Amino acid sequence: MLDAAELPDDIAALKAMLIAAAVRDHRKDERIAQLEKLVAAFKQAAFGRRSEKSDPDQFELALEDLETAIAVVQAEEDAEDRLARRPAKPRSANRGSLPKHLPRIEEIIEPQNLVCGCGGGLHCIGEDVSERLDVIPAQFRVIVTRRPKYACRSCTDGVVQAPAPARLIPGGLPTEAMVAHVLVS
Repeated sequence: MLDAAELPDDIAALKAMLIAAAVRDHRKDERIAQLEKLVAAFKQAAFGRRSEKSDPDQFELALEDLETAIAVVQAEEDAEDRLARRPAKPRSANRGSLPKHLPRIEEIIEPQNLVCGCGGGLHCIGEDVSERLDVIPAQFRVIVTRRPKYACRSCTDGVVQAPAPARLIPGGLPTEAMVAHVLVS
């Protein structure tokens, strides 16, 4: 069962979860009805009026159908249980690093103003570093973009950082020149 903390806040996502659960329940009900029919047919064959005239091999076939159907239901329930128990992980984009032998061109993007609203100076407290693969015809290079983070020592107004530049492919490694090179080639 899901905890309240695991439920999404989005109404559309909640509706989708309810619909999916209803579909699963409907499928389980259909399978149960199918299994009950098989059990009834098996009982009729084993204990009905003409049970003495039936071939014993027919009983084995009915049992095989029943065992197969039960195994399918159990496998699907196990798969659903495994999915329900698995915690949702955010997508991580660990692509590794680009080869060290490629030349690197570093860009440092500073905020427009390094003076805090209180009048104090901002100091660097860290930076975000991203690498993208670029190409000059017949030469590959890596463009490293650094965006230092600044904070004021005098107050706690927060962290200031320049916005990341727009990319042709959001979250992608190739630059515009690299995409153009691939398209032309």
